[in-house]
Amino acid sequence: MTTTVAAPTRWPRPFRYVYAASLADSLGFQVGYLAVPVLAVSVLAATPAQVGLLAALGTAAFLLVGLPAGVWVDRSPRRTVMVAADLARAALYASIPLAWWADALALGQLYAVVLLTGVGTVFGDVAAQSFLPELVGRDRLVAANSLLMTTNATIQIGGRGFGGLLVQWLGAPLALALNAVTHLLSALALTRVRPVATVGTGRERPAGGFGRQLAEGVRHVLGSPLLRPLAVSLAGINLTVNLMTTMLPVVFLRDLRLGAGALGLFLGAGGVGALLGAVTARPLAARIGHGRALWLPGLLVAPAGALVALVDTGAWLWLAGLGWLAMAWRTGIGNVIGVSLRQRATPDALLGRMNATFRFLLTGAIAVGAGLAGLLGQYAGPRTPLWVGAIGAALTWLPLYRSPVRTLPDPDRLPPAAG
Repeated sequence: MTTTVAAPTRWPRPFRYVYAASLADSLGFQVGYLAVPVLAVSVLAATPAQVGLLAALGTAAFLLVGLPAGVWVDRSPRRTVMVAADLARAALYASIPLAWWADALALGQLYAVVLLTGVGTVFGDVAAQSFLPELVGRDRLVAANSLLMTTNATIQIGGRGFGGLLVQWLGAPLALALNAVTHLLSALALTRVRPVATVGTGRERPAGGFGRQLAEGVRHVLGSPLLRPLAVSLAGINLTVNLMTTMLPVVFLRDLRLGAGALGLFLGAGGVGALLGAVTARPLAARIGHGRALWLPGLLVAPAGALVALVDTGAWLWLAGLGWLAMAWRTGIGNVIGVSLRQRATPDALLGRMNATFRFLLTGAIAVGAGLAGLLGQYAGPRTPLWVGAIGAALTWLPLYRSPVRTLPDPDRLPPAAG
């Protein structure tokens, strides 16, 4: 088993700058992931419905501009899009501690910030995933994605635990100032990226009008016997897991009377699972096949969601953490193999639109899950979304099992996608 993925210094210099930018963004995201709902609950006294709306707005941009973003990314220099997205998010996050310091912070501003930073994330993420094949070549996509996912999962472990402590020590508004700094550092790293031999190779401006170009990306995903079931399964995972994630702050802070530090450590257990998934994805796929590695872990961890729904103090807290870790392990495996499959099965000219279509479906499912969690939490109690999410998550492996993905070969051995 090679150890190449563990050593980013062996990668081309442009990829190392992108890797550094990803490090900075990931750290800020993990702190903000905890600080935003804690700020809403503990400082602005948000109700469960308002917490659900806040979470939904954070991903609503993928529904509003997700598909058009793919066309714009395919028409534009991808590094430039990534830098602009980072600078916009830095300015938006900086406005939160400034408004709090001026005693002018309100839920309306928080809603606006999470919605607009979501727009920045749409463009930044679509451009980053579309830029990667240009930087490393298609034959190294699984290794590059494994490195990025492993690193992100490692940061998730410490980032959410550290974020919980940071929120507890400094308060949520000041903790969010870190998000602005990390996005600025990411933009700075990306400005150091210089063209390499593969950058821009074989990529021409898409032909046809805007609507035609957008439809081509959607047809590429929904018309593919490999990509369509992958999109359905991943969207189901995102919807059901976010039903649970959205209400966890309410359950921890109000029902169980636990602090932000305990919530951060619990969510950090998901980082341990995601890290284990990213690390084990390649050897597992080599042993049982990439198709089985995509659906079998979902079957194995199907009961794990029930443990999360039963979260309580004492021993039940540890069992719930174990269930959360198991669900994240499954997601970590799917991220490495699924993203590599998507990139390998798509020609350069369609990468932006393919990634945008996936982001529209996957992150749109997160927005739907968050909104549904808010409604269920408000009218049926905060535990109800946990149980609905647990039941749904137990079934999300079925679309992959009932498709050609079940016998998928190594994505790096698929024929190169035609341009």
